[in-house]
Amino acid sequence: MDAAQQEATARARELQRSWYGEPLGALFRRLIEDLGLNQARLAAVLGLSAPMLSQLMSGQRAKIGNPAVVQRVQALQELSGQVADGSVSAAEATDRMEEIKKTAGGSVLNNTTQQTSSTGATTVRRVVREIQSLLRSVSDAGDIIDAANTLASTHPELAEFLRVYGAGRTADAVAHYEAHQS
Repeated sequence: MDAAQQEATARARELQRSWYGEPLGALFRRLIEDLGLNQARLAAVLGLSAPMLSQLMSGQRAKIGNPAVVQRVQALQELSGQVADGSVSAAEATDRMEEIKKTAGGSVLNNTTQQTSSTGATTVRRVVREIQSLLRSVSDAGDIIDAANTLASTHPELAEFLRVYGAGRTADAVAHYEAHQS
């Protein structure tokens, strides 16, 4: 790989970090490991071709162009966390991946506001994911950060909201949500 290609790859990975919270190669490798997949299976669940997945992982391509695929990535991240904490078994995860694969995106909220935990309360993580999905369906993380920077001097709290929910990690957004709900 020549210097220009290395620079382009580094730039793509930095864009991925700003848009998705980390380079897609790291995110996808974690999903593959946590969910017991291979690249071909992950590509199938996400609705990507294997070459496209490879290009995203290697930094040859920066952005996931299809919002439905971004939603499936978010759903797999949530599922991965549930597998890791033991709240979902491997068999249940396999079934859930088939459901995720069939989702077409459609409405960003997909009626998830009506899905509740066993206590009857909508989970904070689900609310945060809905906010993130809505923001990310309107604009990419780079544009959201630009908007936040524009607002920072006059509306710092709104700028922080945009940065945390529009371009940050879900864990940071959950912490922000919880801090501002008390």
